[in-house]
Amino acid sequence: MAASDRNPRSTVQVAGHPIHPMLIPFPVVLVVSTLFCDLAFWRTGSGSWATATLWLLGGALFFGVFAALAGLADFIGEPRIRELTDAWYHFVGNAVALLLTLANFYLRYVNGPSAVMPEGLILSLIVVGIFLFTGWKGWEMVYRHRVGVADREAGPL
Repeated sequence: MAASDRNPRSTVQVAGHPIHPMLIPFPVVLVVSTLFCDLAFWRTGSGSWATATLWLLGGALFFGVFAALAGLADFIGEPRIRELTDAWYHFVGNAVALLLTLANFYLRYVNGPSAVMPEGLILSLIVVGIFLFTGWKGWEMVYRHRVGVADREAGPL
C-alpha cells in the first residue's frame, strides 16, 4: 500500500495504539466533575466541594499536559493531520481549554472557596463547552479522516 493511501498515523503509540485518545478521557472527566462539584458548592455552600474542585482541577492539569503533549506530537509529526481543519480546531480549542483550566486552578488556589462563585463556575462551564466542541472535532478526525485508524491489509477479513 502506498504511503499516500494509508491513514494518517499517530506518532505517539504503544504497540500500534495511539496514546492521545487513551489520555484524553482523564482531563475531560476531571473537568466535568469539577463542574458538578461547583454546582454542589453553589447549592450547599460547603467548603468541602470547593476543596474537591481544587484537587479535580489539579488532576485535570496533570493529565491534560500529558494528553496535550501526545496530541502535539501527533499534530507536529504527521503533516496530513496538520492539513485538516478539524485538527486545527481540536488543537487550538484544547490549548485554550488547558489554559482556562490553569487559570481556574490558580484562582481557586489563591482565593479559596470564594473563587468558585461565579468565576470558577463560569470557567468550568466554558471549558466543558470547549471540550464538547473539541471532542466532536476529534471524532471527526477519527471517523471522517481516519486519523490513527489502522490500515486494512488486502486479503480476506
